[in-house]
Amino acid sequence: MTHGDSFRDRWNLRHAGADGPGEVAQVLLRNRHLLPEQGRALDLACGRGANALWLAEQGLEVHAWDFSPVAIEKLEREAKVAGLQVRCRVRDVVAQPPGADSFDLILVSHFLERSLAEPLMAALKPSGRLFYQTFIKEVNLGRGPGKDDWRLAPNELLQLFAPLRVHYYREDAPLGGETDPVADLALLVASRSA
Repeated sequence: MTHGDSFRDRWNLRHAGADGPGEVAQVLLRNRHLLPEQGRALDLACGRGANALWLAEQGLEVHAWDFSPVAIEKLEREAKVAGLQVRCRVRDVVAQPPGADSFDLILVSHFLERSLAEPLMAALKPSGRLFYQTFIKEVNLGRGPGKDDWRLAPNELLQLFAPLRVHYYREDAPLGGETDPVADLALLVASRSA
C-alpha cells in the first residue's frame, strides 16, 4: 500500500515540529556486536535519521530513505554538522523497495509494511543482516501507532522473516515491565544465508 499526500503531510508536520535526529534503535544498541565490520547499510523509513547517523559513526556506508522530505532535509543537516556521510533520498519505500542483493545491513525501526518482508529479504546480500524493531499489539504504552494494523501480533516478526537465520529475538509481552524501553516492541536480528 502506498501512502497519499495527506499521510505524507502528517509526517512532514510531525518531523518539522521535532528537535534533533531522535533516539537510536534499541535493536542496534543491544546488538552492536552483530554489525558487519564494513559494507552498505540501509536505514529504511529513516525518519530524522538517528540510526543512519549512528551506523555512519560505526564506519558503514549508509543510505537513508524516507518519504518525508522534511525528515530527509533534517537528516542531511545533522549529517553535515556531524561530519558524516549519509546518502539520503526521499523515496516511497513501499512503491520502490530496495533492489535484490543491495545491502549488507538493513535496519527498519518503528515502521511496519508487511508487503515489504519478501523484498527486504531479497535486498540483503549473502550473509547480509536485518535489524528490525517495531511495536506490538499486546502492550501499548501510549507510543507508536494507534492502529493495531500497524502493530505486530505475537511472534509475527519471526513469521514474516522465517527464511532468515535468527541471531537475536526479543518480545517481552505480556511479561515485560513498563519501564523497559523495549516493553512494547519486538526486536529481531537475522541474516540471509551465505
